[in-house]
Amino acid sequence: MHQEHTAMKVCTDACLFGAWAAADPSIQSAKNILDIGSGTGLLSLMLAQQSAAHITAIEIEESAYNQTVSNFDLSPWKERLNVVHTSIQYYAAANKQQLFDCIITNPPFYEQDLTSPDHAKNLASHSTALSWDDLVKSVASLLQENGTWYVLVPTLRAYTMQKIASNYGLELAEECLMYNDAKHLPIRAMLKFVKQKEVAIQRNKIIIKNTDQSYTTDFTTILKEYYLHL
Repeated sequence: MHQEHTAMKVCTDACLFGAWAAADPSIQSAKNILDIGSGTGLLSLMLAQQSAAHITAIEIEESAYNQTVSNFDLSPWKERLNVVHTSIQYYAAANKQQLFDCIITNPPFYEQDLTSPDHAKNLASHSTALSWDDLVKSVASLLQENGTWYVLVPTLRAYTMQKIASNYGLELAEECLMYNDAKHLPIRAMLKFVKQKEVAIQRNKIIIKNTDQSYTTDFTTILKEYYLHL
């Protein structure tokens, strides 16, 4: 993965999120997938590796868009990958007839936090340009009935995302908490929503590192097809 032109670099939690989503049967059987906020194109490339779907990526920031284009062009799945340089709000408004089987998002996390002097990093990290309400509204309008949406959020804000999603007819089907190690609180929540009613929620967790800082068996198993040295 090339990432020299993106504000937000490839990180462990994004890789784990992509691998977790890619292992889901809904992704593996999907015909078309939408990746909102592609960055480097990491999530799209991970899903392309595990599915036969056509994948459309949306990226608003110009340098990240160009990085996604480059990484897509270098991949063996480039014929199934497409990236659009726009905001998800504009894309959703302009493509009301185009619905997706699955949508994946690693969204801006921060709302009231101090911003960075780096405008590109603000677009990637802060929800000033994309509020969670706008995000969920766009997802709901672009998702097929019974379709699935995968999203990564800070653990402490998982319930907030669940409530917003429910307002737009998206119900939580699975929550997987991500821990750096067993001694600390979870750092992220990987959430799967479905566009239907009365969903039974599955809850589980994955721990990244053992006490000696080596990777756990669970982490190695889920990511061994993506990391060169696991």
